[in-house]
Amino acid sequence: MVVKAQIHAGGRGKGGGVKVVKNAEEALEAAKKMFGMTLITHQTGPEGRIVQRILIEEGLPIDKELYLGIVLDRTTGKNTFMASADGGMDIEEVAAKTPERILKETIEPGIGLQPFQARKLAFGIGVPGPLVNQAANAMMALAKATETLDCSLAEINPFILTKDGRVFALDAKIGLDDNALFRHKDLVELRDLNEEDPLEVEASKFGLNYIKLDGNVACMVNGAGLAMATMDIIKYAGGSPANFLDVGGGANAEQIKNAFRILLSDQSVKAVFINIFGGILRCDTLATGVVAAARELNITHPVVVRMEGTNVDLGRQILKDSGLNFAVADGMLDGARKVVALAK
Repeated sequence: MVVKAQIHAGGRGKGGGVKVVKNAEEALEAAKKMFGMTLITHQTGPEGRIVQRILIEEGLPIDKELYLGIVLDRTTGKNTFMASADGGMDIEEVAAKTPERILKETIEPGIGLQPFQARKLAFGIGVPGPLVNQAANAMMALAKATETLDCSLAEINPFILTKDGRVFALDAKIGLDDNALFRHKDLVELRDLNEEDPLEVEASKFGLNYIKLDGNVACMVNGAGLAMATMDIIKYAGGSPANFLDVGGGANAEQIKNAFRILLSDQSVKAVFINIFGGILRCDTLATGVVAAARELNITHPVVVRMEGTNVDLGRQILKDSGLNFAVADGMLDGARKVVALAK
């Protein structure tokens, strides 16, 4: 049998999260050691993940390990099926060092992976003749599942050939498109909140797009593009962003208050940079929400505000009249320099 830690990260085997055992006693012993351990891999970061779920599955007589995967090719706007004879390894390493070892076939929307494409891939990665049809059927099933489940990523690694002439998906990883989850209520029920950052989970309850980073300057921005530019300019000014937070174009005062609360829940945050372009979200609405949040949450962190757009003069006046210690910036670079200095 094989005892496997179920965390949302790859590289588990190297970190001690996959153990091959010979009997039930060994399985029990391995499971006891694995439950509750902090598993650190190249994908978890140095903080690791606590193992709270374990899968025990049948061991198989492996003859050959292969790789199968489907991902969106953003240059063509179509899904690409990738196959490699180098299964069981980090596919990123194979792509970097020996890209010729990865074979690709474009999946045409509305048509799907065709049998001739699947057979071409199977032969190309060294599947023996008698097993080609089995392998091709598995590839087409993976392509169909990717489309049906609205996957952003679907990979089988390793896809194995056994010594007794069978094929198996020995391990799999699937990423789901969040924007399509309304079509998959059954999959939403499988969500494991223990595997997600608590602040990111909290932000999702209020329609906020939040991703925690490792810096000390918190960012509150409306629009993903502006958020990316804001993180860049903080780095340019010599600082380090603590998060990506997009409150969206139609944020209200309640969302802004919750955004502040989530930002300041991060113990590493030393200062806050609010960078807003007032289009749908008017500057006076933002300013009112910021002032209300600062008073209700008793914010003591330095806050730098840069705003442009609809009702910008009114918004700046609301901030000035509040009597609170806000620094109003003249532009993005000025704001970034001010907030980085305050964070230090």
